Amino acid sequence: MTFPRLGSGAAGTLAALWPRYDRTKIKTGIVHLGVGAFHRAHQAVYTDGVLARDPRWGIAGASLRAADTRDALQPQDGLYALSLRDGQGETLRIIGALREVLVAPEAPAALIAAMAAPDVRIVSLTVTEKGYCHDPASGRLRADHPDVIHDLAHPNAPRSAPGYILAALRARRAAGLRPFSVLCCDNLPANGHTVHQVLQDLAELQGSDLASFIRGEVACPSTMVDRIVPATTDEDRARIAGLLGYEDAWPVVSEPFSQWVIEDQFRADRPDWAAEGAEFVADVAPFELAKLRLLNGSHSSLAYLGYLSGDETVAEAMTRPDMASFVAHLMEHEVSPTLPAAAGLDLASYRRALQMRFANPALRHRTWQIAMDGSQKLPQRLLGTIRDRLAAGAPIAALALGVAAWMAYVTGIDGQGKAIDVRDPLRDELRRRTDAAGREAARLAQALVGVEAIFGTDLPQNKQFMTAVTAALEQILQQGAPSALAWFHACQARL
Repeated sequence: MTFPRLGSGAAGTLAALWPRYDRTKIKTGIVHLGVGAFHRAHQAVYTDGVLARDPRWGIAGASLRAADTRDALQPQDGLYALSLRDGQGETLRIIGALREVLVAPEAPAALIAAMAAPDVRIVSLTVTEKGYCHDPASGRLRADHPDVIHDLAHPNAPRSAPGYILAALRARRAAGLRPFSVLCCDNLPANGHTVHQVLQDLAELQGSDLASFIRGEVACPSTMVDRIVPATTDEDRARIAGLLGYEDAWPVVSEPFSQWVIEDQFRADRPDWAAEGAEFVADVAPFELAKLRLLNGSHSSLAYLGYLSGDETVAEAMTRPDMASFVAHLMEHEVSPTLPAAAGLDLASYRRALQMRFANPALRHRTWQIAMDGSQKLPQRLLGTIRDRLAAGAPIAALALGVAAWMAYVTGIDGQGKAIDVRDPLRDELRRRTDAAGREAARLAQALVGVEAIFGTDLPQNKQFMTAVTAALEQILQQGAPSALAWFHACQARL
């Protein structure tokens, strides 16, 4: 069946789902870099609620690479459907917070001008961990990154997110405007501090006095974001079109759960996101650490073990009793002891909620999607926890199994001998190392921990870490991931 395209003309037909404000009165107060599915299912939804009371906070989105989001949403006047799904069913809502989508490579000056506009008070980002051109192990900018090299040569036509932010800050300063706040919403440790440092590093490389200006004047509040947002499929589009009676080229599908914790360290005005359920706190660190280690660490371990076990989605992987009990053990016995106590943070309840969310059968969150960019994710999601456990002299068997599963995954060959489409910024180096090492566990583990940008210099020298990872990797390579899970539980039962 053919449906008309979603757009402003559908307001009357879809009145019950429509934004509760006049979109013609909305101004742009936020520019968001990386306008992907997560942003549109998370920060844009909080902002959509704010706009019903305060029209100053419309969003101009920016794609730093491709035009696909712009091309999908422009004919729809920036409107799209949010689908919330769980075992109880599906609810829909039309989101109108996006006023426009810019494509940076097509017109770099237009994006810089949008960020430098007087009404813009926040520039937010969801560009994934790799988008900051930094070394995950140190948190500092990589001067040898190709995008950084380009941005140093072309400061007014940059490629990277830090390059665009720096160009816009420079333009605002020249115009006598206050700097915007930079709101990182990616899974980086102390993400506000990290992006602040990356911006200073880039400014110093450019040889200007902008670094001291950023250090003293630019606010970069830390955040913790939490919502599971799988990639939208053609099946999703067809189902949502049938429910709406309108074709939506790029709806977003998510779980009902959503959390946003924000450090209240803005130097200029900010939206009242708290009225929509966000939490403004003095210190995001305990919430961020719990999320990175409990949710993201478990998610990555699930993704690699699940993919190697033949599970297409997280929910499928969680139907395996060995997998579900592995996740429960990882969370309770190895991750939670490394987390500080914090007011309002009930770790036992959070663990139970995460396990239920992972098992949500309505979300087809692909293990392959979560497995992307592991070289950027492991330091935050698993290796920090491992370091804390090693320092305490505590076991790391579950954590080591997650790392070993990543090692087996990046060989590019699964347990059935089929090729894996590994997507990672360090893919070529990883493949070179795995090809040279072969499938002998000790050699492969030694080759991969030699990537200093991931593992630093301490972990390769730690006997407990190397022994645990090598033993787990041998089980995966020789027996397969499902048997490795059974081996893990057998080992735990003997303790």
